[in-house]
Amino acid sequence: MKITVARTAGPCFGVQRALELAQQSAALGPTCTLGELIHNRQAVQQLAESGITVIASPEEAPAGAAVVLRSHGAGPEVYRTLAHRGNPCVDATCPFVRRIHRIVAEAPTEAVVWIAGRRDHPEVQGILGHCSAPARVFADAAELENDLSGEPFPVQTPVFLVGQTTFSLSEWEKIIIFAKKVCTNLKVFDTICRATIERQSEAKRLAQTADAMVVVGGFHSANTTALAALCGRYCPTVQVETADQLERHRETLRGARFIGITAGASTPACIIKEVLNSMSVLENNTEEMNFGELLDQYSKSIHNGEKVTAVVTGIKPTEISVDAGTKHACYVPLDQLTSDPGAKPEDIVKVGDELELMVVRVNDVEGTAMLSKTRLDAAAGFEKVMNAGETGEVLTGVVTEVIKGGVLVLTNGVKVFIPASQTGVPRDGDLNTLLRKEVSFKILETNRQRRRAVGSISVVAREARKEQAKKFWEEVEVGKVYTGKVKSLTNFGAFVDLGGVDGRIGLTDLTWLRVKNPSEVVSIGDTVEVTVKDIDRENNRVSLIYKKTEDNPWEKIKTMYKVGDVVTVKIMSITTFGAFAQIIPGIDGLIHISQIARERVEKVADKLSVGQEVEAKITELDYDRHRASLSIKALLAEEAPAEEAPAEEAPAEETEAPVEE
Repeated sequence: MKITVARTAGPCFGVQRALELAQQSAALGPTCTLGELIHNRQAVQQLAESGITVIASPEEAPAGAAVVLRSHGAGPEVYRTLAHRGNPCVDATCPFVRRIHRIVAEAPTEAVVWIAGRRDHPEVQGILGHCSAPARVFADAAELENDLSGEPFPVQTPVFLVGQTTFSLSEWEKIIIFAKKVCTNLKVFDTICRATIERQSEAKRLAQTADAMVVVGGFHSANTTALAALCGRYCPTVQVETADQLERHRETLRGARFIGITAGASTPACIIKEVLNSMSVLENNTEEMNFGELLDQYSKSIHNGEKVTAVVTGIKPTEISVDAGTKHACYVPLDQLTSDPGAKPEDIVKVGDELELMVVRVNDVEGTAMLSKTRLDAAAGFEKVMNAGETGEVLTGVVTEVIKGGVLVLTNGVKVFIPASQTGVPRDGDLNTLLRKEVSFKILETNRQRRRAVGSISVVAREARKEQAKKFWEEVEVGKVYTGKVKSLTNFGAFVDLGGVDGRIGLTDLTWLRVKNPSEVVSIGDTVEVTVKDIDRENNRVSLIYKKTEDNPWEKIKTMYKVGDVVTVKIMSITTFGAFAQIIPGIDGLIHISQIARERVEKVADKLSVGQEVEAKITELDYDRHRASLSIKALLAEEAPAEEAPAEEAPAEETEAPVEE
C-alpha cells in the first residue's frame, strides 16, 4: 500500500503566527483568546492547559488580562471595547484577512459588498464589522443567484466582490462567472489565501489518483470541511479529528492501494503524525502495511543551530515557505532571508530554489520550524570580517542604514559600523547619500566577544587615491588633456580633481572673458575637460587651462571686423586718459581722451558713462599684443568743415597708457 501525505498539509502562516503570539503573551501574564484561537479542539485544549482560556465576548475578559484576537480578525467595535475596558489587545489577525478589512472599509457607500463565505464564520463576521457599505453574504453561487432572483438588481451598481480566505476555489470561480453576468460595474478582489489555494489544488491532484483520501482536521473548521468535500468528488474520503477516529472508517479504507492524506490549516502537525502512526489499524487480511519508512521521513527531527538544505516551496510578502526534508512546516521570515529592509522576497528567491539555512527555532508541538539564511550567512561572514581585520583585506558591502554617528554596511551577512568620520562624507554632508550604495572599506577594529566590527571607507579611498596619483605622475605631460571634477573654488581660480591629484586653473585660464570670480564660469561638482599648462614635480603641483583656443575672441574678431570698420560699442570703464569699450565679449578697445570729441575734453566722465553705447571707428587691432583702439572723433571729423583745425593731441605719456584686454 502506498501512502502520500500532502506537502501543504498542516498549519498555515496565520495559524502559526496566532499560536506564537498567544504563547508569548501568556509568558508575560494572564491571557485569553476571543473565541477559539483555531478550529481544532486538541490545540485549544493544549492552550487551556498552558493557562490560555477562551472568552466569548470582550466583556468576559478578566481585568487586566491580555486578549488575543485570532487570525480570523474582528470588527472595530471589539477593539474599541477592549481599549475602553483597559485590556491589552494582542492582534493576531492574519495579514491576508486584514487586507480584506481594508478593501471593504474603502468601498464607497453607494457600492455593495458581496462576501463569499459562511455568515456564521468568525472571519466573515469580522469582515462585516469593517464594511462601510451595504453587504451581502452567500455560501455559494447558487445562494447568490437565489438571493438576487427575488429582487431586481441594478446592473450599474458598484460591486466589491471578496471571498473568505479559506473559501473553495472551484466555488469562487463559479461565483465570479455568475457575478459578471449580473454586474457591469464589478470589482473582483483575489482574497483567497494562496496557502488555501495550494492546499486545495494539491488535495485535488491527490484525490484524482488515490483510491481513498483521509482529511485531518476539526469538523467545525471551514477549510477542512471544504477539503473533504473537494476530495469526495474524486474518491472515497473520510474526515477525522484525531487518530483514534480512524477505526470507524476501516471499511471505507480497506483494500485501498493508494491513500492520500491532507489536513486543514488549523490542524497541528503532531495530530497528522498520530494519524500516520495509527494507519496500521487498517491492515487487511492478506497483507500487512509497513509505515516505518514513511513515518521516519515524516517525523525527521531538526534541531536549533543545525545547518540544513531546503527547497523554496512558496513565497509570501513577509516570508517564504521551504521544504527541509521534514514534516515540520518550515518557513523563513523576510528579516531572516535578507538584512535589506526594503527588499521583496520575490526579488531574492523563486520557487524551486535550493538554499542553505540555519534552524533558529523548532516547535515540535505545533510542528513548525523557523529557519534563517541571514544567520547562516552571518556565521560564515563573521569569520571573514574578523580575518579581514587582521589581513587588511578590502571588503565590499551595501550601506543599509544611517544611524547615529555613522552608517551600517552589510557585507557577507554581517553589519559593520562605519563612523561618520570614516565615510568620506564631509562633516556637514548628508550620510543618506550613501544609502543603498555599494562601498569598499577596511576593518579597523574587531570584537569577537561582542561580535562587532568597525570599518573605514576613507582608508580605502585614500589608498586608491595614492595609487591614482602615482600613475598620474608617471604619465602626465604638458599639453595632455584630462577630464576631472571641480573640487573647490577660490578667489583666484578653481581646483579640479584629476583622479588622485588636484590641479589648479588660474582665473585667467578659466575663460577668455573678464570675470571677477570663478563661480561665474564653473561650479563645484562640474565635470570639465582641461589641458595641462605647467608641471611642478618638486612640489607636486599642476597648472591647468580650461579656456579653449577656438573660443579666443582675438581669433573670432579676425573674421568679424577690420581696421576702419564702424562698430557699436559699450562703455565698460572710465579712466583719466580715456574709456574702455567692449567691441565683442572678451575684447575691449581704448577710446583715448583725445579721440572722444573734436574739442578738447578735460574730463572723460563729462562725455561718456559706463553702460553707454556709442558708435566708434576701429583704428587699431594689434593681434600680437591683444590691443585695440577706437575713435569717436574720427567719425565726427569726417562730418566737420575742412578749415576747422584738428583737436589738440594729448600728451605722449598718456597715449602710452596700457590697454586692457
